[in-house]
Amino acid sequence: MKSPLDCAALETAMETVHHAGMPGLFAEVRDGEQVWRGAAGVADVATDRPATADMRHRVGSITKTFTAAAVLQQVESGRIALDTPIGRYLPKLVPGERGDAITVRMLINHTSGLAEYLPYAYPSLKAFPALADTGPQSLDDHRLTRFDPAELIEMGVSAAAVGAPGGTPGVYSNTNYLLLGQLLEKVTGTAAERYITRNIIERAGLRDTELPTGPYVNGPHSQLYEAWFGMIDPPRDYSVYDMSWVGPSASLVSTVADLNRFYGMLLAGKIVSPSLLAQMQRTVSIVSQERKTIDYGLGLHPMEGPGQGTFWGHGGTVWGGGALSMTRADGKRQMAVAVNLQRWNRLDASGKPQPHPIDDALATLYRVAMYG
Repeated sequence: MKSPLDCAALETAMETVHHAGMPGLFAEVRDGEQVWRGAAGVADVATDRPATADMRHRVGSITKTFTAAAVLQQVESGRIALDTPIGRYLPKLVPGERGDAITVRMLINHTSGLAEYLPYAYPSLKAFPALADTGPQSLDDHRLTRFDPAELIEMGVSAAAVGAPGGTPGVYSNTNYLLLGQLLEKVTGTAAERYITRNIIERAGLRDTELPTGPYVNGPHSQLYEAWFGMIDPPRDYSVYDMSWVGPSASLVSTVADLNRFYGMLLAGKIVSPSLLAQMQRTVSIVSQERKTIDYGLGLHPMEGPGQGTFWGHGGTVWGGGALSMTRADGKRQMAVAVNLQRWNRLDASGKPQPHPIDDALATLYRVAMYG
């Protein structure tokens, strides 16, 4: 449980991910007072500009933990109740019987049964999850599109339900978190992004973290390369992109150091109260976007190694970028890793993603970072 950091093993594991095909990656690992930061590969394949550990990065659905924590702050203040139907707060967005049946808690833990809106917002993804029948064309079409969250929510709400409200396993859906953003705006009188910035990001002292309003990443950052299961070859740079397609669900920009600081504070009861943190750690079974059944709490999910204790955190992807940040329950051991290539697995004849050397190399890096 108290293994000191093996810096040489971490360096080797990072380089192995790069040599397996990842253009660039960077990480911070903490064990008590010991901190290791490292990077491998390049931030720009055209110029060979090296990746560095202090780079800002689009961290995707790690945003969900920030949004969930903001909602729970409002639960603590009494403005939101976890088990109150969302229809009482947002009757126009989730009308009728479903608005009466779906609670705030069900949105946060993905058991609402509301469908994912992305295949409707991106026409070339309409066949998702049948990956072989999707294509990347609309990713280019929407580079600078400014989406209206209410319109995206309507796409998800009007689509066929993917489950009964409160039923398990739930199904991971970004529609849930766009609704939570609208809920925050309703009860606080300010845009969700502004509320999260003031009450989560700034209060936690995260100096390199922001919810961007434009398509650019401010400060030193990596380019982001999307392969879309081998259909974009060579992978295309999507680092300039309007993030209104995910908003308070997955638009956050951060650094590996800020992510470790945030999750360390969260698990220490400094972002939400210990009683609400316990609520965040109550898990249910849900089906992830990768079609895997996982345990999921309120904006957090656990990872466990044999005899190593439970880690809590979140992963995330956007077009071209990804990150994973996990902190042990006692807060002593932490890992945050960012990568600049996504959907590197090509599809086999049956349309399923094939194993790739990057998969095993990343799994080894995570194991060394959390348990080594």
